[in-house]
Amino acid sequence: MTKALALAAGLLAATALPALAHTEDALRQSPPPAPFIQVSDALPLPEFIPGLGTLFVDPATLPAGPFLAYDRDGNLSATVYMTPLEELANGTSYDDLHVGAHNVSSVDIYYNAGHPGVEAPHAHVVLFHGDEARGRLAE
Repeated sequence: MTKALALAAGLLAATALPALAHTEDALRQSPPPAPFIQVSDALPLPEFIPGLGTLFVDPATLPAGPFLAYDRDGNLSATVYMTPLEELANGTSYDDLHVGAHNVSSVDIYYNAGHPGVEAPHAHVVLFHGDEARGRLAE
């Protein structure tokens, strides 16, 4: 399973980097333009989630996302994907996923047992945009 998650993350990163080139500037500051909505306005989640920040998503891209993660100052800090493990195990592919910014300084992948919006167990794939992004989202 670890190899499958690593492979999935690599494929996500490789296919996502060329996307959203024409809208990257519009996504740098919160709130992003339509069709993105603030996750906490649609689901019973806090406005700011430590480690993930303030999340926005285009509902049409659920469950994978991308979820755009902003720090408390409204700066885009990460792009997050939430990929259900059962769907990955059954062969579902998430192709041509977008990113909020092309600068990706590091990637985290971790298990989540489920939460409002993505109730099934899933992997969080977090692409951090900048060396200090992780710290800005932790606060």
